[in-house]
Amino acid sequence: MSSIHSDVLSVLPFQAGVTTRQISAENPTGDKGKACIWDPNPEDPNLRHSKPAMDLGRGWKVRPFISVLASETAVLADIRGPACINQVWITSDCPSYRQLVLRIYWDDEAEPSVEVPLGDFFAMGHDSAPHLVNSLPVVVGPYRGCGCFWQMPFRKACRITLQNEGTQDANIVAYKVLYKTQEVTEDAAYFHAQWRRSRTLPKHPEHVIIDNVQGRGVYVGTYLAWTALSRGWWGEGEVKFFIDGDTEFPTIADNGTEDYFGGAWCFYQDPKTPIEQEFSFPYSGCPLARNNDPQAPRRFSLYRWHLLDSIGFCQDLRVTVQALGWQSNRKYLPLADDIASVGYWYQLEPHSKFPTFPSSSAY
Repeated sequence: MSSIHSDVLSVLPFQAGVTTRQISAENPTGDKGKACIWDPNPEDPNLRHSKPAMDLGRGWKVRPFISVLASETAVLADIRGPACINQVWITSDCPSYRQLVLRIYWDDEAEPSVEVPLGDFFAMGHDSAPHLVNSLPVVVGPYRGCGCFWQMPFRKACRITLQNEGTQDANIVAYKVLYKTQEVTEDAAYFHAQWRRSRTLPKHPEHVIIDNVQGRGVYVGTYLAWTALSRGWWGEGEVKFFIDGDTEFPTIADNGTEDYFGGAWCFYQDPKTPIEQEFSFPYSGCPLARNNDPQAPRRFSLYRWHLLDSIGFCQDLRVTVQALGWQSNRKYLPLADDIASVGYWYQLEPHSKFPTFPSSSAY
């Protein structure tokens, strides 16, 4: 049993009597005794999903969902601390999860510490190919049931929003945020996640995962939604960590993309058969390998959670990945691919302002 599993199990007998709250559409404040308080009334915009409960009345499934219409922003949670979020779960009927942007603000800060499209945050960044994820901190169940168990302590306040930046309405958004009220020590770091997307170029085949992270913290995860636009193998590039003042050369460089994400030899099922194999493990995985047409764009989902091997930094951190394949002469081939990424880390606040969030139509 891993130390994470044993630590989780070992603390359970000592949690009797803790104060647990859950925010959802049925209890948007999370207050005690305030869930399922409405009478069905589908004419009320706040209760537009209550028609199926008309014959059952108050106390039943009157407000299980909300809607987030195009160009709207919904506040999913507004919590006063100190507390720690233990679980976030969400799903929607909106076909494009990339147009729904999840943001989390800590302690009344004006800038978000989490700013990621919904699917990418849950390691499911390809809207055209939704898939399962079976890992420790992130789980996606059928159909597009997105859950995470990143522990998110905060001292003063937490505000979670979901913005619909697209043209399609999200008529159904079901969600829950489970947290415990508890003391949070001054040395507790805050959870952060940042999304970036780029088209690599043969002259510069490098994608930046995070940059300009300033302060003290620990890096805990990487997700890539990789679209291979060229023929052949695409994952020879190295993931590099530039730590505490590194400039030209990093302190940590992984062997290659497939090695970093826990596979080897191109993720092939058999070295003699050039077909990438999907896998989903607690700490690493490639849960999507859409490779049925080697001539067309191929889609891959890749995650790596640094739960037992986190990467600490005291001043600053920059993380990159290269897009490299092979030439026929067995030399590396810089690639022009479409890479979207999420970097996950904890750090002491304040944090550097994130880059301007790109429009969903920017690519």
